[in-house]
Amino acid sequence: MKIIVPATTANLGPGFDSFGLALSMYLEIEVVGKSEEWVIEHDFKGISADETNLIIKTALDLYPELVPHRLKMVSEIPLARGLGSSSSAIVAGIELANQLGELNLTSDAKLRIAARIEGHPDNVAPSILGSFVAASQLEEDVFYTKHDFPECGIIAVIPNYHLLTSDSRNVLPERLTHEYAVEASSISNVVLSSLITGNLEQACLLMEQDKWHEPFRNALVPELNKVRALKKKLNLYTAVLSGAGPTILALCKKDESAKITSVLQEKLNRCLVKNLEVDKIGVRVL
Repeated sequence: MKIIVPATTANLGPGFDSFGLALSMYLEIEVVGKSEEWVIEHDFKGISADETNLIIKTALDLYPELVPHRLKMVSEIPLARGLGSSSSAIVAGIELANQLGELNLTSDAKLRIAARIEGHPDNVAPSILGSFVAASQLEEDVFYTKHDFPECGIIAVIPNYHLLTSDSRNVLPERLTHEYAVEASSISNVVLSSLITGNLEQACLLMEQDKWHEPFRNALVPELNKVRALKKKLNLYTAVLSGAGPTILALCKKDESAKITSVLQEKLNRCLVKNLEVDKIGVRVL
């Protein structure tokens, strides 16, 4: 059995801790067979290979009676880069418990569990459901809507350094004025309505007007302004932080994405630049 979970990008500018989009980079967990103790084989430095691994820990927290298994993990999702690496591990752990424990969890149940563990639903929702998801968590309840994302090219510019979510959150202000918050909220509302009605041009224009997090995180990710400086030359729709960063997500015309990816890789040679697609399925089991 193999469990496959897509990467995700969150926020999309002003959809702070609410908007998420599933992307075509994947975490794969192969269940090899039963074992005397839990073992997960992988090539990631600093990541545990026993039951303290986030995937196994999540599965055991959900179903402590699971019989130990030997697992193999392969992942295209870089750690601490704003592409949902921890969320994908949590979703993989939930699905592992669901399959081995024969829990028959619904997508809604998986989402509630994942959001409780992660603390917010923006990354875990598209990991489970696929496509574009707007979600909100109120105490134990998660409310969401899933939508098709407007057709476009999607490019991830991945810097060669980590940025922990905790560090990225520490630069955010504790308080905002009422006037500031109203303006930030109105921008987010119009971005959402523009995306679900297919007005990508307006959505992308307003994505860069975010007031919730990007103004405070810009200094942590200098590559964002470098990509935005190339926006007109490369005919990009927009460039925004992916989650807490440092990855930058650039949107463009679909038929130009391969060419733009090549140019960005040349211009930003210390970054990994990947041409991606929207994953429309979410977590799946083979």
